[in-house]
Amino acid sequence: MPSRPHGGILVNRVATSSRAERIRDEINELQKVSLDETSAVDLENIARGVYSPLQGFMVREDFESVLLNMRLANDVPWTIPIVLDVKRDELGEISEGDEIALTYKSPIATMEVEEIFGYDKKEMAERVLGTSSPEHPWVRKIMEMGDLMIGGRITLVNPLQSPYPEYTLWPHETRILFRERGWRYIVGFQTRNAPHMGHEAIQKTALAIADGLFINPVIGRKKAGDFRDDVILSAYKVLIENYFPRDTVALVILRYEMRYAGPREAVHHAIMRKNYGCTHFIVGRDHAGIGDFYPPYAAQEIFKQFPDLGITPLFFREFFYCKKCIGMVNEKTCPHSEDDRIRISGTMVRKSLEEGKMPPAEVMRPEVARAIISFGDPFVR
Repeated sequence: MPSRPHGGILVNRVATSSRAERIRDEINELQKVSLDETSAVDLENIARGVYSPLQGFMVREDFESVLLNMRLANDVPWTIPIVLDVKRDELGEISEGDEIALTYKSPIATMEVEEIFGYDKKEMAERVLGTSSPEHPWVRKIMEMGDLMIGGRITLVNPLQSPYPEYTLWPHETRILFRERGWRYIVGFQTRNAPHMGHEAIQKTALAIADGLFINPVIGRKKAGDFRDDVILSAYKVLIENYFPRDTVALVILRYEMRYAGPREAVHHAIMRKNYGCTHFIVGRDHAGIGDFYPPYAAQEIFKQFPDLGITPLFFREFFYCKKCIGMVNEKTCPHSEDDRIRISGTMVRKSLEEGKMPPAEVMRPEVARAIISFGDPFVR
């Protein structure tokens, strides 16, 4: 059966249709706070249960507990602050106890303002990211945040429009899907890349001990050089149709902005997939990392600190093609020398695809490569 939601309850902060109508009639009379895309997506993930047990943006007690202890104030494991920042001049006359409207282009939600508090940006960056270097993209994001945070429960009134509705399911829906398919053990796979043979090897190795594979690509703002969202989905559709047995894979998007927080974010990724219903979660090399900010397997080591996480991490070493083994293997399964190994270089794969060339078949399925090349320019610029 699908896993229990994180914290025990699958949160639903989406207004019923009748309540939403009443709120819409009154929402224009409320004081307003404008959200950027990141906060708007976080808000919907709260409302839909992806971030269970959160029912709103964090108050000070939870925020500080996450920074210091990687747990909410009630001791439930949690590693990434989910917060709403504001600039002082944007706060206006808003005070604790008010009900306000949260807008993204237009009003999308209401919020019960429980607490307004200050925080230390440098400390937040160093605790969450392990660095305050401006070379880290999320450090720059933190330093540009407002000086205050607003914490409190939210109610989603006008859901965001999904860019890919055919690939959109929320946790209450995936849990129904898993039950309908009879999946008891479900492995979650996080990705922000088009699939190469190393990814496929990891997925199929995990699927060999499970009933179903939940491929959950991150959709949203990415850094330059990452694969475009539509390219990732097209590539996976081709891979699943040609190389996986029918009804063993669910391909569902996750709207979310990567923090590139390495180990802490790996745990956060596992929690989100637990809420979708996954019982297991794949953690690979340099999971959620960027540049040289984190050791290659730091994201696997951190799980030792969370024996009560409620989802089983599956740790994989890097896969490569071995000419003598004649297949995809890793250091645990291949005894041969480096001379016999074809390593998968993301840089090399991107360069080939950017030039419209097919990567070697040992590195990427030809059908997948052709699907990517068909886009002309498959990368974020």
